[in-house]
Amino acid sequence: MEIHFATKKLGETLSQDKLRVRSYGDVIAKKLVFRINALKAAASLEDMRNVAGRCHPLSENRADQLALYLTANLRLVFTPTEKPPPALDDGGLDWAAVTAVTILEVTDYHGD
Repeated sequence: MEIHFATKKLGETLSQDKLRVRSYGDVIAKKLVFRINALKAAASLEDMRNVAGRCHPLSENRADQLALYLTANLRLVFTPTEKPPPALDDGGLDWAAVTAVTILEVTDYHGD
């Protein structure tokens, strides 16, 4: 799958070992590499349904976003790059048609 970043700074931080470790610590930095590599290796978002990280859609004010677990509360948040995202007949996201995502942030959104 194609990976994009919401900002140049985020892309640099998540792509460079030194910046990733400085920003998130060694343990989270390793998990970020694993999750991003899993996204890159996937042919489509459908492939992410059954891999580590529990890829899941978000709701309410983040309804157009998805997330992968990093820790109990910390998530790698992303969205399909294509706008509008591919949809099924019932209006839900067509996971099999999503072949590019944009990483938005690494965050604990549970307090939002």
